[in-house]
Amino acid sequence: MESKGLRTCLVSGIAIIVLLVTFGLGFGAGYLFPQLSRSEIPVSGPVTCPPCPETVITQDENGEPVVITPIECPRCPEIPHVDPSGDTPEELQNLFAPFWETWDIVHEQFVDQPVDSLALMRGAIKGMLEALGDRHTSYMTPEEFSKANESLEGEYEGIGAWVDITGDYVEVVSPMRGSPAAEAGLLPNDKIIGIDGEDMTGIPGDLVLKRILGPTGTDVTLTIRRGDDIFDVTITRAKITVPTVEYEMLEDDIAYIGLYNYGEKTTQQLRAALQDLLAQNPQGLILDLRGNGGGFLNTAIQVVSEFISDGVVMFEQFGDGETLTYEAIPGGLATDIPLVVLVDEGTASASEITAGAIQDRGRGVLVGATTFGKGSVQSWITLQNNAGGVRVTIARWLTPNGRQISEIGLEPDFIVEMTPEDFAEGRDPQLDKAIEVLIDLIK
Repeated sequence: MESKGLRTCLVSGIAIIVLLVTFGLGFGAGYLFPQLSRSEIPVSGPVTCPPCPETVITQDENGEPVVITPIECPRCPEIPHVDPSGDTPEELQNLFAPFWETWDIVHEQFVDQPVDSLALMRGAIKGMLEALGDRHTSYMTPEEFSKANESLEGEYEGIGAWVDITGDYVEVVSPMRGSPAAEAGLLPNDKIIGIDGEDMTGIPGDLVLKRILGPTGTDVTLTIRRGDDIFDVTITRAKITVPTVEYEMLEDDIAYIGLYNYGEKTTQQLRAALQDLLAQNPQGLILDLRGNGGGFLNTAIQVVSEFISDGVVMFEQFGDGETLTYEAIPGGLATDIPLVVLVDEGTASASEITAGAIQDRGRGVLVGATTFGKGSVQSWITLQNNAGGVRVTIARWLTPNGRQISEIGLEPDFIVEMTPEDFAEGRDPQLDKAIEVLIDLIK
């Protein structure tokens, strides 16, 4: 009996072990093996959903047909998918394959859905241009592109300052004369590191600019870093009329022209000012380019041609090695009168072309502070379908003597600095020096 019972127990135990092993092997094959063999999460192709019916036909309690429209369609994930094939060359298809793969992954797997495809597209363009490592090459949304062009002509609402949005912080190139920014004491090279108490570190310059602009009569508090000093300044926004030319006759028969930008109407207004002033028989002329943030290249050539009668005024060098030579346009109105040019840290780009040509050609004398140092040429291109625009550096320019002034600037023949006390008390030692130098030239 004991032997028979022992055999029964042994057989039962073996059967249980076999069942457990069989279940374990099945579990391992069905779960563990796929987990171990999966090298990556598969990415599916475009997701498509069946069309939602426009109407539903049902029956009422009496069996009569009832048409119900519209209905709420069950949610289906709409995942934008762009086929990178088509007419795109094969080499570009291969180059951009990771981009489109990432595009699909983000639309399918990113935790917060749906993602903003427009923002992704704009971010991709912005990142592409930033990868060039040129702070003057950038992408602008339609709103940003429109506002950037407003600063050359017309009116807008803000504080009235030309700024550079391409650095780590928005930097003041120059406040417009008589603007809220000028009255508040902003200076060239001031960095805006905060707005209304919020730190702007890491915030893209275009977004910072949006915060600075605003309706007339509203206040904005800017945190300014000037050298080692950090302070707040509150500015009341106003309707800004972008200035172009101001002029007057000073004492000692000296004509004065302040040129504030290089827009489409600048040359016309400059010539009108020169005609009016020259009719009064001045002995000399002061051309004030302080705070002039630049503008159009063709306007720069037209402006400098009013003061230089002939010969080279600028060279333009392209990436392929080609060099274009720009010569003065004949017919300038002020090519012989003794000339002094006022410049400062806000004199940039097109205004540096004018000042550099006058200095190199010996046509006049520069007085003031070292200029901004923007020796490159940008093309502003409107993208199709109102998609914004891009500003692309297409060339570098050199003065007639072959100087490249990027990040260096032009050094005046007579250096005169403006102190904060000068601004606060309304003194202008740079203009005073320009008058002194001009009188010496006249003699």
